[in-house]
Amino acid sequence: MSNDEIRELIRLAEEMGVAELEVQRGENRVRIRKSFGAEGNIVLAAPQSAAPAAPAPPAPKAEAPAAKQPDSLHYVPSPIVGTYYESSSPGTPPFVKVGDHVRIGQVLCIIESMKLMNEIEADVAGVVESRLVPNGQPVEYGEKLFGIRPL
Repeated sequence: MSNDEIRELIRLAEEMGVAELEVQRGENRVRIRKSFGAEGNIVLAAPQSAAPAAPAPPAPKAEAPAAKQPDSLHYVPSPIVGTYYESSSPGTPPFVKVGDHVRIGQVLCIIESMKLMNEIEADVAGVVESRLVPNGQPVEYGEKLFGIRPL
């Protein structure tokens, strides 16, 4: 996929008011996601091809890790593609915060997929060391959501 084709996709996404667009052509895949930050810029996710394109800026972490122990953390992956939510509804407290103790089966977050709300539960008991996805962000299958230090 050429840079001109990618620019055209960005232009079309802006004109149509599309929040997120993903196009795959053979081995090439490009995702364009509208940023809902200060100015609503279009953000281009890094393509999975050899075609040169401007790399996307790294997504901000929702909360920084409380301790730098990447080898000892258990990461909770997203079991589905959808939108990450930290609480059951706007205005309610998050299910968990960094520093909270969690038990197996405790709800950590919700992922909305195809209008269904899927509760994501802890598969290990421990302390939440990091939350890796900002509230309201789209997530991919297998994307790390939380880092938990097992007890």
